[in-house]
Amino acid sequence: MNLETYTTGTGERTALLVHGAGAHHGTWHALAPALVERGYRVVSVDLRGHGASGRGGYSVRALGDDLVDSLPAGADLAVGHSMGGVSLALAVERLAPAAAVYLDPAFRPPPMPDDAGERMRRVFETADAAHVRAMNPRWSDLDVEQELIGFAACDPEFYAFVAAEVAGRDLLPDKAHVPSLVLRAEDAITVDDRTAADLAERGFEVRRVAGAGHCIHRDNPAGLLAELDSWV
Repeated sequence: MNLETYTTGTGERTALLVHGAGAHHGTWHALAPALVERGYRVVSVDLRGHGASGRGGYSVRALGDDLVDSLPAGADLAVGHSMGGVSLALAVERLAPAAAVYLDPAFRPPPMPDDAGERMRRVFETADAAHVRAMNPRWSDLDVEQELIGFAACDPEFYAFVAAEVAGRDLLPDKAHVPSLVLRAEDAITVDDRTAADLAERGFEVRRVAGAGHCIHRDNPAGLLAELDSWV
């Protein structure tokens, strides 16, 4: 599938941004302009079933193939969050960016209930700004707004696919195909200590971002940029 992509900036370097499940390209509203200021042309994407991209045909293989079909190869930097990190890992050898950064990637997602799609449908239908704010007290008003936009444009059947074919599987990459940094949340739920150790053994550099939960780029964008500036 050719995914919907969005380009910002005209820099000589290229950065690719891949959002997580339930979000859309707008989740990068803080990081994208900061990268443009650093001389990047930023290309972000709406994953299959999200934002303005097409629906249906969900599979683990498609998570990576869609990125290969839609994003330029040979970028200077590629960043993926959560399920977007999984998608990036499945595509990174073929996309061949100079460097890859994974934000709290869901390489070992826990099992999900069979009715995950229906549960997420109810979340999408009932979520409001007050609820999102209560769940994410660190977020800016624009983060809350973009979360609700992402919910409204997400196919709940994507979560049914995740529950059936992704949750409970070990999707940890066999090795770091390019120089790779994994940034884990302070609470270290998605990337726990065992997973962090396994990633380090496979060639990934692993760091923890203080003051950040699962959505590092929204909980602590300044901390994320500091890590990128010190590593890239």
